[in-house]
Amino acid sequence: MSTELAWRKSSYSGNEGGECVEVATTPVAVHVRDSKDKSGPQLAFEPAAWQAFVQFAATVEV
Repeated sequence: MSTELAWRKSSYSGNEGGECVEVATTPVAVHVRDSKDKSGPQLAFEPAAWQAFVQFAATVEV
């Protein structure tokens, strides 16, 4: 049985069509894709790995 993923875009993303990612979560994986290429490749991370990445990214100054 296949379940369609519920994708969401970052609240930091604008509507100008810039560089954005979309994320869809499941109990076993966090899926990531390019918002401009919805049928293109996707990455999948274990939830703990994604959480560690998000925590690290929040500490990086741009």
